[in-house]
Amino acid sequence: MGKLAKRYRIEDGEGFRLKDWDPGDTAWLDDKVVAQEALADSVARLAEMQDKLYAQDHWSVLLIFQAMDAAGKDSTIKHVMSGINPQGCQVTAFKQPSAEELDHDFMWRTTRHLPERGRIGIFNRSYYEEVLVVRVHSGVLGNQRIPPKLVTKKIWKERFEDIGAFERYLARNGTLVLKFFLNVSREEQKKRFLDRLNEPEKHWKFQPSDVAERQLWPDYMKAYEEMIRATAAPHAPWHVIPADNKWFTRLAVAAAVVDAMDGLDLAYPKVEPGISEKLQAARAALENE
Repeated sequence: MGKLAKRYRIEDGEGFRLKDWDPGDTAWLDDKVVAQEALADSVARLAEMQDKLYAQDHWSVLLIFQAMDAAGKDSTIKHVMSGINPQGCQVTAFKQPSAEELDHDFMWRTTRHLPERGRIGIFNRSYYEEVLVVRVHSGVLGNQRIPPKLVTKKIWKERFEDIGAFERYLARNGTLVLKFFLNVSREEQKKRFLDRLNEPEKHWKFQPSDVAERQLWPDYMKAYEEMIRATAAPHAPWHVIPADNKWFTRLAVAAAVVDAMDGLDLAYPKVEPGISEKLQAARAALENE
């Protein structure tokens, strides 16, 4: 699955254009059943890697998911991480900032939830909201209580620089950073919204504000494009994952995570000299009880 993992990976955002990435792409796969079998294999491989990650206790993994509403973030996380030991994985969903969070710098609320060594941390939305929602809705920035003289025309460029420096810092301290933009088309989003409205058991997923946000689609696409262009890096790559077919989205994300974690050279810790004899003695004592 290495080829699939690298297909949507962006390490250098220069020249990136969102219109060049097809939300309906399924690479060379057209058999949903085969894809589901491949996903099961990747989930099993990921579970094995996570066990070694935890035992080795050197690396941590941060997976960041960003997308428009109804792109499938929740279901993708659910399916890709279905085989992971809950003790070794933590998911944090970031909603509208609280009063306490607004009284801190824009990275504060997310840094509190960074994964420990040996664990996988998942951000369902993240500090990237600060160059997406905050940028598209100009009034939000005014609520962040930043000294007025610091809110200049360069603020988005400055935030990109701050995020880039932060992710470089994480990488230098042993955190594997992988970022996923689930690229759903506007047509598919409309279909999924209508499904939620037409099925009573899905009404809870729909918010009236979803329609209003949809009207800002061009603004969001521009913000996403500039975000990826400015913050893609070898140590913190973006993956622009086609999201119109959920079965393919899940497989592409799983392949990317497995491929990246495979590069960490994960292994169970070796027994220190002298411990082997003690283990043998412990076994003999138990067997002779």
